[in-house]
Amino acid sequence: MVKVKICGLSRMEDIVAVNRALPDYIGFVFAPSRRRVEAKAAAMFKDRLDPRIKSVGVFVNEDLGAVIAAVDSGIIDLVQLHGDEDDEYVKRLKGSCGCPVIKAVGVGDVLPPLPREPDYLLFDTLSLARGGGGKVFNWDALGRYHGLPYFLAGGLNADNVEDAVKRLSPFAVDVSSGVETKGEKDEKKIEGFISIVRNIKQREQ
Repeated sequence: MVKVKICGLSRMEDIVAVNRALPDYIGFVFAPSRRRVEAKAAAMFKDRLDPRIKSVGVFVNEDLGAVIAAVDSGIIDLVQLHGDEDDEYVKRLKGSCGCPVIKAVGVGDVLPPLPREPDYLLFDTLSLARGGGGKVFNWDALGRYHGLPYFLAGGLNADNVEDAVKRLSPFAVDVSSGVETKGEKDEKKIEGFISIVRNIKQREQ
């Protein structure tokens, strides 16, 4: 059953929207981004978040201690690493906080060498911005992939997510700009995206 992650929540209105729609995961971006949130705001959002939804903290080349502090504070349930963090970094992080780790991998036309230590991978469109660009990568690059469960990101929206799920059967789909209107999360788009994915599950059952 494919899970859904809505990433880049930055307003209390976003929390209200996901509490109604109930995705499996939401993401708080702590790296430089127009969707970035400070720890104080994220803690407030987490307090209001439905406990059935797991929160993911997105970091890019962050000091290990800062990531561990975010986990220990209870703000996030999983860590997503979107930078140049290697397997040794992941191993130290897991040894210190014990929380699941998602490692993002930028994909062009072929898969690059993949890390071994994360619990999950996240395949996103290869870009200098390290995600969030709303562009789809070549899904054929995943055609022969057999490895860690993965989140599929990169340009997903209501128009293409059904095709993505049917073709690739990822562990989860991850969307941000695809459920936004004029740069802000759109509750109707969030609900529509999640409905499409969950209807696919029903048909497959």
